[in-house]
Amino acid sequence: MSTAVSPLAPPDFPEMPVIAGVRLATAAAGIRYKGRTDVLLALLDKGTAVAGVFTKSKCPSAPVEWCRAKLQGGAARALVVNSGNANAFTGKTGKASTALTAQIAAKAVGCSTSDVFLASTGVIGEPLDATKFDGVLAQLAETATPDRWMDAAKAIMTTDTFPKVATATVKLGKAKVTINGMAKGAGMIMPDMATMLSFIFTDAPLSASVLQSLLKAGVEDTFNALTIDGDTSTSDTLLAFATGAAAANGAPKISRAGDPRLKAFTKAFQQILADLSEQVARDGEGARKLVEVVVEGATTKPSARRIAMSIANSPLVKTAIAGEDANWGRVVMAVGKAGEPANRDKLSISFNGIRVAKSGARDPSYNEKEVSEAMKAPKVQIKVALGLGKAKDRVLTCDLTKEYVAINGDYRS
Repeated sequence: MSTAVSPLAPPDFPEMPVIAGVRLATAAAGIRYKGRTDVLLALLDKGTAVAGVFTKSKCPSAPVEWCRAKLQGGAARALVVNSGNANAFTGKTGKASTALTAQIAAKAVGCSTSDVFLASTGVIGEPLDATKFDGVLAQLAETATPDRWMDAAKAIMTTDTFPKVATATVKLGKAKVTINGMAKGAGMIMPDMATMLSFIFTDAPLSASVLQSLLKAGVEDTFNALTIDGDTSTSDTLLAFATGAAAANGAPKISRAGDPRLKAFTKAFQQILADLSEQVARDGEGARKLVEVVVEGATTKPSARRIAMSIANSPLVKTAIAGEDANWGRVVMAVGKAGEPANRDKLSISFNGIRVAKSGARDPSYNEKEVSEAMKAPKVQIKVALGLGKAKDRVLTCDLTKEYVAINGDYRS
């Protein structure tokens, strides 16, 4: 974990309200880090529904496989998250570690192992000693309280420089419900149906199938429209939990994703995902610039997404942004290599609202001094107009600096 907070970090953090049916506790189990918390236990009341989306990596971690299998039950009583060790590429030992962790947690909480969900983040390929959870989880179960949201977000950090949290209160029917979320992630980030690790909690009385629909739809233009370095983690996990406690206050039970009463909740839920995914982009390893890539005039939205990702993942584009250089030639390169419909002579490119290229050539009004000044801003928007259709899309990323190399060159040291 870096000691220097990203210059793109939010100026302040929201007050995270209590969510009925959720209690949190953290501890230092000595998984890898010294002198800091590295394990989180979330206790969930009986009746809590769960949903999740995970990495599409063909080399998933043991906790990802565990959660996929347990998700079919649709119910959760506990979430255990550790940082410092991903428990990925650890073979039979990794599977045994997840089983033992779940057994320890189930005993501490008083539930079945099928109601325990697990997530691990950190170094890949190192065995996880699950015996370190023995005793620790029992103590956490006894001391968990409803107000430990910031502590929880800090406990799951690895190379993150700040905890990532978001909250919203919205009406469901005539009752107020709350949504809280946390995330971690700074490197090895180009999600594919999930984020690195993210957990959403609500007291809304939603069925597991409704939660699953909300997640699947919600990640598409948030976490799946995010990239730091183009590398999808083995551990990507996004879990959502609905305790249903707000039903006691008159919130209607929702069992159908198309229920019109879900409209305001859905909007707030998606905003939480958008907020957290932007925070991840702001904390990209070594980042000094938040970068938004907008592609418009594409033939289809998927085509616009692929072109935007091609630009956002280009080391040449990202290093140009780091150097505050509006190098549209590198953007042209990234558009051309994406393999999507594009016409060089219709292409226009802008940096922070200043058009630098038009109709396949440098804009006649181009002013180097004006553009250079605009590139000093902490947020840079690259807009590409293809001129081929009406579809558009956008993705978030960050610049690529020397510090990214330093962080990842020393990651296991």
